[in-house]
This record gives sequence, structure tokens and C-alpha cells, in this order.
Amino acid sequence: MATQNKFTKENQVKKVEELHWDSQQWKSHLRLMQDEIMFIERLLNSYIFEPNTPNLFERLRDYQSRLGKAKAYRDDVQKIIAQHERNLGGMMECTDTTCDMTYYQKHEKIKAEAVNCMEIFQDLKTEVFNYAGGILKQRKSH
Repeated sequence: MATQNKFTKENQVKKVEELHWDSQQWKSHLRLMQDEIMFIERLLNSYIFEPNTPNLFERLRDYQSRLGKAKAYRDDVQKIIAQHERNLGGMMECTDTTCDMTYYQKHEKIKAEAVNCMEIFQDLKTEVFNYAGGILKQRKSH
């Protein structure tokens, strides 16, 4: 994000558009995350795991709990992004670098939250898939 020193209306519009585009990308990733969460919830609540797997119940409960926390974190980040988007219009009124930097700093903090949320979920998803892949019931061919 390159800040431009001129505070013309056109430049401010361009800056707001850049930040808004970033926000749209984060929202898109978080919507995909929601679809993946629903899939994993269904997987964990299904009866496709070998029942004699040691600690199966405890492991599934742990994943379900962590999935719930990831979902709550995603919801919080979505709310933060929505509020940020509503506030971006105020950047149009900026006439100095300090004002601009306030918006950019806030934007970077929100970006860090969104990335952190997605990384935590990605780690959990990988762990669940690796675990599940090893203990799924094998279909018997007739």
C-alpha cells in the first residue's frame, strides 16, 4: 500500500478503493472458511470413523471444541472488517499524512487478525484431515 502525498479527492478515492479491495479479499477467504467449517463439523459428527480407534471420542471432542473457537474467531474478525469498511469513508476527509496513517495502521492490524484467524483454522483443518484420513472406515468391496 503506497501512500500518496497529495490529498486530492481522486487520490483519497484511490486509497479507499485499495483498502476496500483488501477487505473484500479477507471477507471472501472468511466465507470459504465458513463452508469448510461446515464440512468439518459434518465430518466430525458422522459415523464414518473406525469405532475401535483409541481415544476417538476425546479426539473428536477436542476438534469440535477447537472448531467452535475458530468459528467464533472468524465471526469476530468478520465484524471487525465490516466496521472497518463502514469507517473507510472517513478517509476521504483526510488532508494530512497523520490522518492517512491512522487508517493504514488500523487496516494492517485488521489484516493481521484476518491472517491469524485463517492460519489457525488452516492448521486445525490440516490436523483434522490428517487424523481422519487414517481412521476412516474402509469400504468392503463385494
